[in-house]
Amino acid sequence: MRTEGNEMLAPDYRLERDAFGRLCLIDAAGERHAGVVPVRAFPLAAPNEGIALMGPDGHELVWIARLDALPPGLRSLIEEELAAREFVPEILKLREVSSFATPSTWSVDTDRGPASFVLKGEEDIRRVADGSLLIADSHGIHFRIRDPRALDAHSRKLLDRFL
Repeated sequence: MRTEGNEMLAPDYRLERDAFGRLCLIDAAGERHAGVVPVRAFPLAAPNEGIALMGPDGHELVWIARLDALPPGLRSLIEEELAAREFVPEILKLREVSSFATPSTWSVDTDRGPASFVLKGEEDIRRVADGSLLIADSHGIHFRIRDPRALDAHSRKLLDRFL
């Protein structure tokens, strides 16, 4: 089922957690889909638009055009699930880099605390359409710099060596 504009999930659809904490969708026919996973269509460019509720088989069960159009209780269930699934720490400060040649170890402060990771190559730093940067470490974990110009002077100087 697709929802448009300000519509929400049809009244004959319900979303709840089961005894194991999994997200469950009860559809119009009364069929229970356990282990439903919300997936953002555009997680960085439009995080509140285009959310699919995917069944455990990987098929889309429901399309939500706008997350902010949902009632607060339903929206919070989906947001909780997205937060648990999406792990993209935001870099707030670069403390040091081991070398200006890659691979190099970066020590950073993030919105989730201090971290260090290995940058394999400059190609692992991607510019995103909104002006932010997405940095993949050697294990595939992504770190985000929301606004590189907002970093302190020391952090910008270190970052500029890799851009």
